Amino acid sequence: MTGGRVLAALLLPLLQSCVVVPQTREVYDSECRTLTKQVTLETAVIGRFAGCSNEGCAALLVATGAVTAASAVVSGSIALVGNVVYWFERQGRCSPPPAAVR
Repeated sequence: MTGGRVLAALLLPLLQSCVVVPQTREVYDSECRTLTKQVTLETAVIGRFAGCSNEGCAALLVATGAVTAASAVVSGSIALVGNVVYWFERQGRCSPPPAAVR
């Protein structure tokens, strides 16, 4: 076995297929004294690989990387748009507390 094959054989059991998913959470906004929404990104494991060989390993690794990267781009776009919408919503609902009179 060559060095690359040995390394691949050792790392293969550790490989997992991951995707990035947007999650909507409610957070307390102390300035507005209300609950607001926020979109965050989280990773989720969708499976483990049992085994592969030769070109199959390379194809599997490329496919896994492509799926993870694509899910990050799509989910990141969703999170960005969602957070902009929630920011506009906050601007319309939030009235800062009155300033203290001296």
